[in-house]
Amino acid sequence: MSQPMPGPAESHNGGEPATPRPSASIVLLRRGGKHSERALEVLMLKRSEQARFMPGVWVFPGGAVDAADGEGEQGRRACAMRELAEESGIELPAGEELALFSRWITPERVSTRFDAWFFLALAPAHTPPVPDGVETTEAAWYRPGDALEANEAGELPIVFPTVKQLQLLAPHRTADDALAAFRGREVTSILPKFIGEGTEMRPVLPGEPGYPD
Repeated sequence: MSQPMPGPAESHNGGEPATPRPSASIVLLRRGGKHSERALEVLMLKRSEQARFMPGVWVFPGGAVDAADGEGEQGRRACAMRELAEESGIELPAGEELALFSRWITPERVSTRFDAWFFLALAPAHTPPVPDGVETTEAAWYRPGDALEANEAGELPIVFPTVKQLQLLAPHRTADDALAAFRGREVTSILPKFIGEGTEMRPVLPGEPGYPD
């Protein structure tokens, strides 16, 4: 599996855990259009190699909530739509459905932390992504299974939460199927923790064996 190199903002924090910053992302699914049987594809962007957080990693469009976005869930939704437009050039129409998909909190050992909400949405027709050239340098549509295989082969660096979300999407045949499966689903926050030492260190999720209390 491809192992992304951490950026300066991902250094180990040996003191009190930092407070996670609110953030939001959109997991954008390609709409079927006239090709209604086309397999599910998801938009992924490559972060700049100069980024302080997750340099060179392929991610879903997203970022930290600004004061202008507002507060609470509405602020997260506004943030997700803004970041999608800024990073990929794709704007969602007002009132477009955003289905809460997952919520991940950066592990406590990382110096810069986020409380990240991920929303599923359908891409407008005929809107090819255009990376902004600053935060994002490449953009592509991937079938979830293809992205996971490329990561395993060391060809597509993606991080643990992205892997897990792609695994959730992979069984679904179309974008509409995936959206229907997760619409209205209860979402609980996921805080990965690390166990082991050195090269044996690995992340574990709540409910998995070895997860620290």
